Amino acid sequence: MRTYQLYLIDDEFASHYFGKERMVYQLFKDYQEAFGEYKKLLEKQIHYILKPIQELKVHQFVTQYLQNSHDFYTNNGTYYIEIGKRSTAKLEVHERYLVLKANGNYEAETIFFEVLRKTETSFIAIDLDHQRCGWLKPIKERKFV
Repeated sequence: MRTYQLYLIDDEFASHYFGKERMVYQLFKDYQEAFGEYKKLLEKQIHYILKPIQELKVHQFVTQYLQNSHDFYTNNGTYYIEIGKRSTAKLEVHERYLVLKANGNYEAETIFFEVLRKTETSFIAIDLDHQRCGWLKPIKERKFV
């Protein structure tokens, strides 16, 4: 099973850390492993770079884009995509983060990622178990002439 935590990073920090995703990953990994005063300090840093998730907006987008799919259903505010037995994904929406759990091939989780990247520009997905992270919608670098 793959488990992703999705965070909405403040636009200023997102543009600054584009290409430096490992630093963001390391911050969340350190937070997970920390305790005591150090954990409190890391929590403050994380809260400083995050934007609150507009839960209603996420719910509207997910429902709007997926309601006609026969592979999609919802139960108590949690969203599911089950493409036979080959790919399943579950999306939970929280105030400061989203959790996406997936099994099988990547088809179901990709559908959720595609919808979420349309809601906001600076979502980052972090998979601490498999040491991976990345932007859902990569930020284009500005070229100055």
